[in-house]
Amino acid sequence: MLEDLRTLVEVESPSRDLVAVEASAKAVAALLERRLGGRATLVESPVGPHVRWSGGGEPRVLVLGHHDTVFPLGTLEHRPFRVANGRATGPGVFDMLGGLVQAVHGLATLEDLSGVELLVTADEEVGSHHSQALIEERAKACGAVLVFEGAAEGGHLKVARKGCGAFEVSVRGRASHAGLEPEAGVNALVEAAHQVLDIAALSRPEIGTTVTPTVARAGTTDNVVPAEATIVVDVRVREPQEKERVEAAFAALTPHVEGARLVVTGSVNRPPMPEAVTRDLLAMAQRLLPGVEGVAVGGGSDGNFTAALGVPTLDGLGAVGGGAHADHEYVLVDSMVERARLAAGMVEAIRSERG
Repeated sequence: MLEDLRTLVEVESPSRDLVAVEASAKAVAALLERRLGGRATLVESPVGPHVRWSGGGEPRVLVLGHHDTVFPLGTLEHRPFRVANGRATGPGVFDMLGGLVQAVHGLATLEDLSGVELLVTADEEVGSHHSQALIEERAKACGAVLVFEGAAEGGHLKVARKGCGAFEVSVRGRASHAGLEPEAGVNALVEAAHQVLDIAALSRPEIGTTVTPTVARAGTTDNVVPAEATIVVDVRVREPQEKERVEAAFAALTPHVEGARLVVTGSVNRPPMPEAVTRDLLAMAQRLLPGVEGVAVGGGSDGNFTAALGVPTLDGLGAVGGGAHADHEYVLVDSMVERARLAAGMVEAIRSERG
């Protein structure tokens, strides 16, 4: 497993880099064919290929993951793949290449892989806009979904997730000389400052809704009234009805500075993952791995889509470790065999239960 993990990590795959993501997809496909036999199919998309593999027969369980990562090209040069002190480190090891490798090796221990499908997408880290329809189609066809995102803290499984999305608020003003005639301009930066405060006020943390401005850009040089500004906002909701409230509030934003204009894009594109659809699969996992628990987390995954359809879904079956999206990202090596066996056991149990 460690050698296969090294192979995937050393093919860097930042989202939206079409050349890098295509190389990563080919590496994943080669791994699936080498370990599981058969043929993996590359499904082309505007953001790079998704990878599909099937063991044949009536579909009964979908193993779901992604091969894109958040780290830019060149990260590997200063943070190469390493195994030391019981940890595997490198860009993408925890989110989520380690879980993908564990799933593949677990499945490789099974004599019969009929009814098993794998789907490894290329755009999970940037919203899954070009894979959502395929994910939902295969989830409904299979009837059960195992998501190999990294485990929760303590190695526990993920049984509920917040819905999440991103918005971008573009402010259009008018440039002018900041010293000679500032009054002739429409200051997009000042308008953006007003909007940041209005947007942050949409949060309702008491019911699990967070609306967090995360990135702001404005201005060109120090003596020009800025004509444009942009605000990027992260949104998380626990209650399904909050999606509509937040989206309506963004649509209703209005300018404070005379002459300024706003253009708002985005949505809460991942619905919340309800705990109810995970209960039976969690119980199954607890019989296979006593002591493991199910926890609710704030981050989203492609499991949000499948769970929202009512398809039984269990998430967090991937690597045990931590540091997702951070320089200290790691996988606990001693947990990898146990979690690969859990992957195999879950597939066997689901197929047995479903006939």
